[in-house]
Amino acid sequence: MTTMVDETQRTADDIATGWLEDFEAALRAQDIDAAVDLFATTSYWRDLVSFTWNLRTVEDRDGVRDLLTHTLERVAPTDFELSEPAATADGVTEAWFTFATSVGRGTGLVRLVDEDGTKAWTLLTALQELDGHEEPRGPRRISGAKHGVDPQRKSWSEKRAEEDAAWGDTAHPYTLVVGGGQGGIALGARLRQLGVPALVVDRWERPGDQWRSRYKSLCLHDPVWYDHLPYLKFPDNWPVFAPKDKIADWLESYTKVMEVPYWSSTTARKATYDEAAGRWTVELDRHGETVTLHPTHLVMATGMSGKPMIPDFPGADVFTGEQQHSSQHPGPDAYAGKRVVVIGSNNSAFDICGALHEVGADVTMVQRSSTHIVKSESLMEIGLGDLYSERALQNGVTTEKADLIFASLPYRIMHEFQIPLYDRMKERDREFYRRMTDAGFDLDFGDDESGLFMKYLRRGSGYYIDVGAADLIADGSVALAKGQVDHLTEDAVVLEDGTRLPADLVVYATGYGSMNGWVADLVDQETADRVGKVWGLGSQTTKDPGPWEGEQRNMWKPTQQENLWFHGGNLHQSRHYSLYLALQLKARYEGIDTPVYGLQEVHHLS
Repeated sequence: MTTMVDETQRTADDIATGWLEDFEAALRAQDIDAAVDLFATTSYWRDLVSFTWNLRTVEDRDGVRDLLTHTLERVAPTDFELSEPAATADGVTEAWFTFATSVGRGTGLVRLVDEDGTKAWTLLTALQELDGHEEPRGPRRISGAKHGVDPQRKSWSEKRAEEDAAWGDTAHPYTLVVGGGQGGIALGARLRQLGVPALVVDRWERPGDQWRSRYKSLCLHDPVWYDHLPYLKFPDNWPVFAPKDKIADWLESYTKVMEVPYWSSTTARKATYDEAAGRWTVELDRHGETVTLHPTHLVMATGMSGKPMIPDFPGADVFTGEQQHSSQHPGPDAYAGKRVVVIGSNNSAFDICGALHEVGADVTMVQRSSTHIVKSESLMEIGLGDLYSERALQNGVTTEKADLIFASLPYRIMHEFQIPLYDRMKERDREFYRRMTDAGFDLDFGDDESGLFMKYLRRGSGYYIDVGAADLIADGSVALAKGQVDHLTEDAVVLEDGTRLPADLVVYATGYGSMNGWVADLVDQETADRVGKVWGLGSQTTKDPGPWEGEQRNMWKPTQQENLWFHGGNLHQSRHYSLYLALQLKARYEGIDTPVYGLQEVHHLS
């Protein structure tokens, strides 16, 4: 007698397990048609390295078919299993799962829709480790001690000193990471744990000096739960918003504790790539001496921003005061009582205006285009609270889980999830926004009202997380001027409408270019153009020209220049995506075949 199952009684686990079993059966049989049929007509599959050796999102059934046609036989995915109970809400079943490929193990998150929950709407697959090359963590941790008698015994410090001295002499790093800020340090730690010979170089004297050198009021605008580095979280008594010097000391300590091979006071001067040999030749200036290294891979970890964009206004050569880009601003102390014009109205501009006002400078902000402002408290509670907060931790959402949840939302539809959050923030802070508007400040919430995160992902600019400086504009403590700069005179900035702003100091808070600008300096313009623009999604919104890319351009993945990579972003991105970049580099180091599906195309040069 056949037992009939009442479909209405199926649990979320039943729905999810059924889909995973059907998906695995189709993949095992290499029945691509059957696998494609398990996806909704409108659907998204984001893969982080596990199938594609790339960071790649495909859309709809045609995209799924193309991905599987090019990868399925090689990947041979198996062992799809729920890793925790599934859950159904609002007609969507969410299920976390693990799986295996021919070379490693991964984790994933699927969202199932339709009346019977049998079609995938979104799918995330993310490689977590390589078979036989797992990190030495937990039960696999190394002993560390060598017991017994050893007449040739060397201390830990001696071994580290020998390793450091060998670079450029008897040893060359497999991977050279240019840039020793949080991004370079995070990647260096990942590569260290994976056993990839790597060296991080930075021009500053000590790790963290990038932070120490900035104005005294600088602090992280993101909360602590969002900002952990790999392996070593901030202590649970760490402040919500860490001051710059505290972050600097943490980065320096982290570099030592995680044994990141790190050369400070080192500037990369010139790099060339030998296609036949498959390696780079990089000339470095280390403490005034020239050192030449021959890494196989070169990673630009100079931050998500490229070279400072310093406008060339007429009259800049006759201005008798000081002129600085915001990245060069040493802090406010020398400018007490001075007249300062800050050109720009985003994060750095607000921070610098606030710091200068504190010491008694006469400060004017020049707003040239509208700015998105979100109050820090609202961002933490509404924008981040479900993923990165004490509340999230109490609900079982660890930092690692939060990273994957965020990664599982395809960029194509992420704005749809963001718009309601920022609508709530508008309502919550309507009096604040009224005051800013009354002061003449031009506000926006992005081209589609989706707010901060989408602006950041699309263009990396155009916003301010308000930690207090916006009130200075609202109450007139910092003067506001609006319009484009026409020229400078000996002692003033003159706008196109003729407004004259007397100045002893002009600060250009005018942003940064694409990261491939650093490649033009280090390698050549041809290589920079071969790689193309770095950052952005191709959303065809302001400063993010199309066509649609589906992923961040050229970040954390292979580029059109062999063995050249880009790494950076905020602390969250540096933490999360350093894993996938490290796994790609580790696979190549171990000689694992890494055919790239969907190599980044070049649509814009800068």
